[in-house]
Amino acid sequence: MPSSGNFAVWNSRELGSYLELSQGATKVLGNTSTDASGVNTNMAVSSGKWYIEFRLVISGSSYPYISLGSGTNAQDFSSTTGYNGEIRFHAPNSTAMGDNTGSGNINIDNWGTVTLTETGTTACNNGDVVGFALDLDNKKLFISRNGTFYNSGDPANGTNPQASWTTNPPEVFINCFTYTSSRGCVINAGQDSTFGGGLSAGTGVDDNGFGNFKYSPPTGFLAMCSANMPVDNDIDPAQTDTNHPLKNFNAILYTGNAGSNAITGLGFQPDLVWFMGRTQTAAYSQGLINSTRGASLGLYSDRSNEETNFSSDFASFDSDGFTLNAGSSANINNNLKTFVAWCWRANGGTTSSNGNGSITSTVQSNPAGTFSIVKYTGTGSNATVGHGLSSPPAFILFKRLTAPAQNWKVYHAGIGATKVLTMNAYTVAETDSTMFNNTEPTSTVFSIGTQSNTNTGSSDHIAFCWSNVDGMQRFGRYEGNNQDNNGPFIFTGFRPRILAIKGADEAYGWYVFDSARSPNNLVDRQVSWYPGGGESQEPTGARKVDFYSNGFKVMADAASINGANDTYVYMCWGDVPAKYNNAF
Repeated sequence: MPSSGNFAVWNSRELGSYLELSQGATKVLGNTSTDASGVNTNMAVSSGKWYIEFRLVISGSSYPYISLGSGTNAQDFSSTTGYNGEIRFHAPNSTAMGDNTGSGNINIDNWGTVTLTETGTTACNNGDVVGFALDLDNKKLFISRNGTFYNSGDPANGTNPQASWTTNPPEVFINCFTYTSSRGCVINAGQDSTFGGGLSAGTGVDDNGFGNFKYSPPTGFLAMCSANMPVDNDIDPAQTDTNHPLKNFNAILYTGNAGSNAITGLGFQPDLVWFMGRTQTAAYSQGLINSTRGASLGLYSDRSNEETNFSSDFASFDSDGFTLNAGSSANINNNLKTFVAWCWRANGGTTSSNGNGSITSTVQSNPAGTFSIVKYTGTGSNATVGHGLSSPPAFILFKRLTAPAQNWKVYHAGIGATKVLTMNAYTVAETDSTMFNNTEPTSTVFSIGTQSNTNTGSSDHIAFCWSNVDGMQRFGRYEGNNQDNNGPFIFTGFRPRILAIKGADEAYGWYVFDSARSPNNLVDRQVSWYPGGGESQEPTGARKVDFYSNGFKVMADAASINGANDTYVYMCWGDVPAKYNNAF
């Protein structure tokens, strides 16, 4: 792989039907005068400073728009979905800037307050080169025409931008929105300053020496290429042999034998093992066992049951996997039945006291994988609990351990702390101010309200916490489009290993895909955290996705994972960061 890796191009996996790509997916034009479509780059960013160029194809005074977008783009034009970008540069028009974050847009809450200026802008001509200098660290966009920034803009010093905003979205794409075959643009993220032979070559490179730009990127701004994509230092395969993604979590397949059964090949000693029967449909055929509570205790993810004695089923957490016993109370080792186990590493069973919250907690954490197991005793009053991570958790599973039985409750950053999901029931995201006290987690604590599911006085509770990690795990949301084989593409920045999807607007279950069971696309072997039962597969399963080096694409029109204009949350863990080849 060259040092720069791959450069951003237009994403062929989320292309509207009114568009055509050519020149290695760098050129986009419309294919009809019927209506317009948009397309995003195949890379997204959430922080940093980035420079990218576009050679315009123009006829008339309306299109193309070159925009910043924060949502997926798998449909044609819709005024309510933001598929034509949200902060827009109308290249052929002297009144050039547009704000599409209005009340009808699903991404209205992604940018905060947007401020635009058209000072100094002029209408572009066919063949002009537009430059975007995107400063996400300071929430500003600077725009150049043929090497000169409008409005005397100075990206390096942060002065005179064309657009600014107050909140960064979870990810930002570059979007081209256009129609007809005489309107569009050619993108140069650093791969070709001639734009496919249309211009003489330039000599611009970014601060890391990457790229071939027609005009020099401003100081501090980088090419949008895989070598510049962020990967957390703790899990970067180029910097560690012991903490890369597959040393922090993995999925493993095994066959039960109704006896002593040593499962090896995981690659590390797990601290949370989540079992699921693939062909076992008996009751209690899935469970969670964690090393904080010990090998003899477990929980059923599809049931409200309190903590249960699993000693007859689970023997030990081992250096390369785990060992099962002959028991059948959890049905995780039945003879000749096949199973999948999703496993995470925390701290080898070693816990510590955490006094960061108003309730002192017992925490076992993995800073590299930003995963922690938190045990605490409820008070029944609004409280905070230390979680042991260095960044706010984006996904937390809560379970009361003691009788009487209580449902699992879930915090997910994609819907926020004012709403709650239930893992062991068919429910939508419910508004509940008493579950998390309407308070988002911080880098030290999460908040709990007065609900007994998360905070019964004098009762023990457990929370499993995960934070977003560049290059390894991501917890977000997407909007469905109800298109079979052409659902939303979701950028993660890594190749998924495990993916779970739950509808926030629809009362469906929690559906799980992984590359252990489906090593090739389509990824169509689906099991569920709820309602449980055996594994299903297309065509009868009606749920399917594709895994790519940089994210996943929903490939079914099933309402359970892709209903029109419905919101879904996802939980995704990866094995290879997008900046590396699949073997790293």
